[in-house]
Formats: sequence, C-alpha cells, structure tokens
Amino acid sequence: MELQPNPGKKLIVEVDGQNWARYPVKTHFITTNDSLENVLGEYVLSYSQKEDIVVLGQKIVSILQKRVVYKKDIKVGRWAKFLSGFAQKTPYGFGIGNPLKMQLALQIAGLPRILFAAAVSGALRIFKVKGVFYHLAGSQISRIDGFYGEAFPQYADMGILAPENCDKLCQALKEKHGLSFLVGDVNDFDPVILGKSSDLIGKEKMLIQLLKDNPAGQSNYQTPILIARKVKETQC
Repeated sequence: MELQPNPGKKLIVEVDGQNWARYPVKTHFITTNDSLENVLGEYVLSYSQKEDIVVLGQKIVSILQKRVVYKKDIKVGRWAKFLSGFAQKTPYGFGIGNPLKMQLALQIAGLPRILFAAAVSGALRIFKVKGVFYHLAGSQISRIDGFYGEAFPQYADMGILAPENCDKLCQALKEKHGLSFLVGDVNDFDPVILGKSSDLIGKEKMLIQLLKDNPAGQSNYQTPILIARKVKETQC
C-alpha cells in the first residue's frame, strides 16, 4: 500500500515551525462487522512509527462501536417533519433538515430542548448569528451523520450517532500500541477533536492546525484514518 495525499490536498504542512506529513490510509468499506483492532492491524500498524499520531475519523469509530440506526427502524413523527422544514442547508449538507435526522435529534435531546433551540436559533437568524441551534441542542445532535448516500450508497439507509468515550478509547490504544491517537470530526470547515490520548493534552491548537484543511477529504476517497508524522529536514 502506497501512502500518498488525496487529490487537492497537501502531503506536508508546517505547524508552529515543524513540518508534518499527513498520510491518508485507504481501507475497505468499514461496517459494524469489523473491529477496530483488525482495522489497525491491517492498515496502520505496519506503516506507523514511534512518534506518529493516528487520527481516526468520527464516522468509522461510531460504526465500529455499532452506534448506528437504520431507516427501517425509525418512525418519523409530525414534529420531526414540521421542524425539519425550517432547517437551513449548511456547508455540511442538510443536517437536521433531513426528517430522519430530526427524528433522531428529538429522541436524543427531547422535544422541549429542540423546540427551545429552534426558537432561539430562529430569533437570532435575523442578526446572522449561526450555529446556535446545535450549541443549544447539544453536541450529540451536531454529530448525527448518515442518511445520505451520495458518496457511499450504504449510508443512505443508515444514521450514524456520535462515538462514545473517545478519550478512553484513545488512551487504551496508546497504551496498547505505543502511538498517539485522536478521534476527530474533520471536515472542510470546522475540525473538532472528540478525544485524544493523554500525551496530546494541551496540543489541541496544534492538532486543529494540522487537520484544518481536511487531508482525508470529504468525498468517496475511503481514507477514514490518517497517520500524521513529523518530517525531518532531510526529508523536506
């Protein structure tokens, strides 16, 4: 397997005076039948080096944790249909403008909280204040993914919830494999670190800079894992 940058992405970037290479790792299409240990063993551990940072995409962590809901198991209610009609499309897609996602949001956060978030968000919209709904509704709501099959048809009938216990997961992987790990919700607009091993505490700003151009890409590149590696001057 040859590790190389995705189309339109830089392999090497400079962060705080240090050059880093970001190697996207191409995998098979990961499902709930896979295990994280097998995925790491097949695609990561043979190519990793001692000081590498392994970046796991939120979506595959959720899938491997079986944090999925299927369309056939969701009954979209009247409130979900009604409220989803007021949601604005964002750079990430339709979000809770999808009635299936709105129904999940209602089930997770409850109708009162969603109504409150929607009312405040709507009131502030005239002042062009954005992001209020998800802030008030909770991070679990903003992490709802799936029910969208443009890049991968398999996701059309699958909703993906936020991963759980990401700090604990990353620390366990660090202790087992000796590498640094983080789980990230990385996109083209606003990368977020959801969990990290203890050696990365205090390095959040650097990590965001390292990932802000989304080297894994948003399309169907099928590279849900990155290996970030410091580059020696002789390699530049």
